[in-house]
Amino acid sequence: MSYGEPQRPLRFEEFKVGDRYTSPGYTFTEAAIIDFALQYDPQLFHLDAEAAKETLYGSLIASGFHTLCIAFRLVNQSGLPRFNVGGKGIDEVRWIKAVRPGDTLHVEVEVADVAPSRMADRGSVQLKYTAINQKGEAVLTALLNHMIRTQAGTAGV
Repeated sequence: MSYGEPQRPLRFEEFKVGDRYTSPGYTFTEAAIIDFALQYDPQLFHLDAEAAKETLYGSLIASGFHTLCIAFRLVNQSGLPRFNVGGKGIDEVRWIKAVRPGDTLHVEVEVADVAPSRMADRGSVQLKYTAINQKGEAVLTALLNHMIRTQAGTAGV
């Protein structure tokens, strides 16, 4: 079982069920939360810090979609799925805890499933993402289905 960031990008054959990796971190700012919400999820508790105080959250919170996008970005920046050639979907997305300005998240990734494809240049790798805040609390979980190039598919890359 592996821990930490991969030493190099992995090809399909190198993913093993149960292997684990950790992404770098990202700190949410109030400005980034509001900017994302203005563009993609314009709900009061994502847009207005003062008005959000009167909601059940008690303060401004990040959109769950923003949190999911950042988790995806962090995993990609880690280099783990560098040979990703696309996705087949996202399953079982769960927003567990609110993410607030100043929260710093990293993602713990576990290889949940590995399945060869009919196409020799790629295979399917299901990765379980768990976004963790600075307090060690899980804030999001999701299963992402990546299509990863095989060694044959990365020849010369």
